[in-house]
Amino acid sequence: MAEKAEELRVLICQGTGGLASGAQAVEDAFRAEFEKHGVEGKIGKRCTVVGTGCRGLCANDVLVDICIPGQEAVTYDFVKPELVTQIVEEHILKGEVVEKKKAGPYYYKFLEKQMRVVFSRCGTIDAESLDDFLAHEGFTGIKKAVKMKPQEVIDEVKKSGLRGRGGGGFPTGVKWGFCAASPGDDKYLICNADEGDPGAFMDRSMLEGDPYGVIEGMMIAAYAIGCKNGYVYVRAEYPLAIKRLQKAIDVCYEKGFLGKNCMGLGFDFDLRIKAGAGAFVCGEETALMASIEGERGMPRPRPPFPAVRGLWKKPTNINNVETFANVSFIFYRGADWYSSIGTEGTKGTKIFALTGKIKHTGLVEVPAGITMREVIYDVCGGILNNRKFKAVQAGGPSGGCLPGEAIDAQVDYDSLIKAGAMMGSGGLVVMDETTCMVDIARFFLNFTRAESCGKCVPCRIGLKNMLDILERITEGRGREGDIELLEDMCVDIKKASLCGLGQTAPNPVLSTIRYFRDEYEAHINDQRCPSNSCKALLKFEVIEEACKKCGLCYKICPVDAIKWEKGEVAIIDKEKCTKCTSCYDACRFMAIE
Repeated sequence: MAEKAEELRVLICQGTGGLASGAQAVEDAFRAEFEKHGVEGKIGKRCTVVGTGCRGLCANDVLVDICIPGQEAVTYDFVKPELVTQIVEEHILKGEVVEKKKAGPYYYKFLEKQMRVVFSRCGTIDAESLDDFLAHEGFTGIKKAVKMKPQEVIDEVKKSGLRGRGGGGFPTGVKWGFCAASPGDDKYLICNADEGDPGAFMDRSMLEGDPYGVIEGMMIAAYAIGCKNGYVYVRAEYPLAIKRLQKAIDVCYEKGFLGKNCMGLGFDFDLRIKAGAGAFVCGEETALMASIEGERGMPRPRPPFPAVRGLWKKPTNINNVETFANVSFIFYRGADWYSSIGTEGTKGTKIFALTGKIKHTGLVEVPAGITMREVIYDVCGGILNNRKFKAVQAGGPSGGCLPGEAIDAQVDYDSLIKAGAMMGSGGLVVMDETTCMVDIARFFLNFTRAESCGKCVPCRIGLKNMLDILERITEGRGREGDIELLEDMCVDIKKASLCGLGQTAPNPVLSTIRYFRDEYEAHINDQRCPSNSCKALLKFEVIEEACKKCGLCYKICPVDAIKWEKGEVAIIDKEKCTKCTSCYDACRFMAIE
């Protein structure tokens, strides 16, 4: 992943996932081995151990790159401290790659169709080093921007075609223009890092792996809009992101990059962090501003919009982490370069967090317009256990479920909305044939219902009533007319809710009814779950024609409720069975219903 190095560098993934997998112990082991063997003296080159940000393939942590001058970097995955001695003695000292331990072809396949722009520094530089950032185009964007008039900066962003990456996809340059045109000397700039979608961690990885890049993007926006004060609103559950971002801010003040006369470029900009308490609704911009002001995070009616009357009743511009990170690269390489990437309606790249029934989970950055099939199969290796692809939930809990027929849909704002989903902040949950779509709708609605602030009746009461209906259906107690009632409630809640949470919360229900109505009907009319997933509807019987006689269910049963002999069909003793679903989960052939 790393380019050819001028010195021997050991790059160790130390994002949250890497550290949770033992990256710090791996770093300590490398340092100990270097000292023990006197590596610098033996190879005659300086050796540097670097803790980087997230590489994306988080499931394979700890990831380590060995970068030897004159040679292509070699990546090892699943590295433990015990492996370090072998890597140092064989690879670094003898020049013999430890073939059995290096990352397999899947790792390079994972990267092949990606276009790492915003993530280009994550995984390659020391996230906490200003010098490393400066050596990789750092702060050249703001230097170019201040040579232009503020309106010219806004026009350049408009020309690039950048749309907000927080979910709505509103044109960034247009948004900046609204705030810049609002009268008044006091204006505020906010970076929304309140990333609350289940399974999404794009913003966290950006702040952990390239905090200076986000700061630079905010500096460009501040100059263009004419504001002197900024906030980064980060959820408190991101301690490492907050730590690295705060360190970057402190260093920027120390070096004169922030504060009065930033970098000697003639404009002032102060930046501070506000840690959020974890409420999903605070991702909504008016609730976020209320939280910064010290009030309960609850949405406010719009208009007036934040660009006119926002934080502390002053004009305010809000963009998310990925949007600001993109801004830096627009000014590194130009709007024409940026607009050459992507589709007519969606320019640049998009970062997605993939999770669910997929072989390689993690973060990917791909050009807008790539198909869902390419993301799932070419980048992430396809469906776990080679099962059949069934659906993908795009856009987080407020997005929609796209069926297998939509797998060739382009991944851009307009195509996904047309298909019944949305880009959202970039979460993709992949599902296989064992996933019940009614239960998926229930799962996401349960999340949004719990995260509702309760301010408006349609969201507070409506989502609860919808959830009650979905729970009845998954328990086999659905009634005739439930589907039509759900559809009517979805329409009313979308129309009448105060903020984006309530307006989009019904999307998973609407999309699953649209594409998987037959599953709803099977639950209601036949008290049967076609995916054999809803526990209340499971019979816990072995399907003879589907059973491969492998004995996996027998081996996994915790209460010895399964009788099996080699070459025979398994039999479940219902008197002993506790309905724990271990056998169902273990069976790869869907032979238990």
